[in-house]
Amino acid sequence: MKRLLILIPLAAIAFAFFYFDLGQYLTLDALKARQADFADYYRQSPALVIGAFFLIYVGVAGASLPGAAILTLAAGALFGLVVGTVIVSFASSIGATLAFFASRYLFRDAVRARFGDRLRAIDEGVARDGAFYLFTLRLVPAFPFFLVNLLMGLTAIRALTFYIVSQLGMFAGTVVFVNAGTQLAQIETLAGIASPGVIASFVALGIFPWIARAIVGWVKARQVYAKWQRPKRYDRNLVVIGAGAGGLVSAYIAATVKAKVTLVEAHKMGGDCLNYGCVPSKALIRSAKVAHQIRHASHYGLTDSTPAVPFPAVMARVHQVIREIEPHDSIERYTGLGVEVVQGYATIVDPWTVAIKGNDGSEQRLTTRSIVIAAGGAPFVPPIPGLDTVDYVTSDTMWDRFAALDAVPARLVVLGGGPIGCELAQSFSRLGAHVTQVELAPRIMAREDADVAAVVEARFREEGIDVRTGTRAVRCERRGDAQFLIVEVDGAPSEIAFDYLILAVGRAARLTGYGLETLGIETDKTVITNEYLQTLYPNIYAAGDVAGPYQFTHVAAHQAWYAAVNALFGRFRKFKADYRVIPWATFTDPEVARVGLSEDEAKAKGVAYEVATYPLHELDRAIADGATTGFIKVLTPPGKDSILGVTIVGEHAGDLLAEYVLAMKHGLGLNKLLGTIHTYPTLAEANKYVAGEWKRAHAPQGVLRWVERYHTWMRG
Repeated sequence: MKRLLILIPLAAIAFAFFYFDLGQYLTLDALKARQADFADYYRQSPALVIGAFFLIYVGVAGASLPGAAILTLAAGALFGLVVGTVIVSFASSIGATLAFFASRYLFRDAVRARFGDRLRAIDEGVARDGAFYLFTLRLVPAFPFFLVNLLMGLTAIRALTFYIVSQLGMFAGTVVFVNAGTQLAQIETLAGIASPGVIASFVALGIFPWIARAIVGWVKARQVYAKWQRPKRYDRNLVVIGAGAGGLVSAYIAATVKAKVTLVEAHKMGGDCLNYGCVPSKALIRSAKVAHQIRHASHYGLTDSTPAVPFPAVMARVHQVIREIEPHDSIERYTGLGVEVVQGYATIVDPWTVAIKGNDGSEQRLTTRSIVIAAGGAPFVPPIPGLDTVDYVTSDTMWDRFAALDAVPARLVVLGGGPIGCELAQSFSRLGAHVTQVELAPRIMAREDADVAAVVEARFREEGIDVRTGTRAVRCERRGDAQFLIVEVDGAPSEIAFDYLILAVGRAARLTGYGLETLGIETDKTVITNEYLQTLYPNIYAAGDVAGPYQFTHVAAHQAWYAAVNALFGRFRKFKADYRVIPWATFTDPEVARVGLSEDEAKAKGVAYEVATYPLHELDRAIADGATTGFIKVLTPPGKDSILGVTIVGEHAGDLLAEYVLAMKHGLGLNKLLGTIHTYPTLAEANKYVAGEWKRAHAPQGVLRWVERYHTWMRG
């Protein structure tokens, strides 16, 4: 109904304009010819003429019809500079806002449905800089104002902001054109008004807001640094706090470009990923998978066996894998690359000074041009009553604690149904533990689509994992040697006995202990940064888990490039961190890997999409490998082959995803994938076949019917 109320009057105005050829009256010659008549009307009925002119101007601008420039000249010719400027200033702004509303209510939903993901990125830019962009466009008449009105209506800019900025931004151009109208007899063409000199002046005006903004930024920076004494010289170009993925990459980049850099790490080089996360968990997953394959050897034509699981040997292998990878992240390697590595605790004393208390008792202070905070995160320990009375472990403490055990714990409770919880639950179950997985959400893997989570949950239950979703952990209890987790489902309590409780309910950024509070650097769940990864102090950056928004090793390394390059070369050019194509994988069996939008996210964001799906049970290599569980699901815009998102469930899903990450990064569609030769027989062929499913669904049926007739004719 709202759309009709807008569409009907606009259509009526447009119809009348073109049907009655009203455009003939909105030309320079027509205005000159009727100037005397209009002046007579104005002398006889000034209020009526002003009101009629105002409404006509609003109608022309609101309906995005040609003629606004002529009407602006007419205002100067009829009403003079002051009155004409006032009339046109308000009429043009009101008309522009009507066009803005028309675009928003008539076209925005359709555009969002088709280009929602791209428009979201534009909306984020408008939220930050929309007023500046609009003001610049309004100051330069070379940009068609009607087009600005329509395009801004598609964005998320507030209507009031649009009106106010339009009123202010168009004022200079209005004065110029109204003033020209006061000398109407001397005007031969509209181009004469907007001469190159005038346009250049407007362009200078358009650039002014950005110059002013840069000055404001400089002033703000001066204010931020006002209470601190800047050093006259610096010991380092960069100091990096934390030697996880983000810190190692930042230091590596700095050393590569010959900057003098110090890397400070209080604990183990390599951070969480090497020592507590990605590396040990994948080593454990591999051992567990072999045990599972032995147990189900008949699946491969062999004899089922009960695998012997010497748990100390399994955990020893985990630690051996860590030791074998350690040299990649070692002090020796980074020292050889030109990085000064200091083991100790770093505290930011002021924006340019870092105090380091070494693990060997030494103390030093370093002045530095820039700082990168890459302090990482730690497992979140929920405030469950009685937790401190029972045996619980986190992903940080589990590896050393379990390495001391003689056998795999008989009964484990895994609290959490996210990626870490799912990987650990399946691994320990396959190694012989009875595992109960407790998740508060209605399903495990809540960030994935329901059909994806259902495949993994079905496999878990098939393997004997007691999956309890929609279950709240209430408290822990120890009764003698027995330990229990008390849970509730729909208000009904029950208890789960365990030997160890594994906490896998997420990770929290490390925000204390290195001086953020003293400097007043803002934090929420992470260190607050801008799009360049700068904190409150422009020379202090954050990267990795401590910065968010993603807690992945590969994202930390990705951010580290931006942080290091901006820290070292930002005075010449700064780069905004790019999160458009972020892949991730959960290494359960079957694996789950995704990049871009899921179906749930597309629905939540109002993005129109189509789905192409290919089941792995139809793939030759999957059949040969006995790995037919899973599918590939690709989301595309309606009628287009560009990729909005991909989810893969199945063997080596994390590896198969790389082709789609590359395609999305470089704008390649499914037609390109379909036209690429994939080796036979490989799992990667599934990527080609899902593209074929999309192609088959979009085959031109009308053309094919004519082709069929052609072939029939050719057969005689």
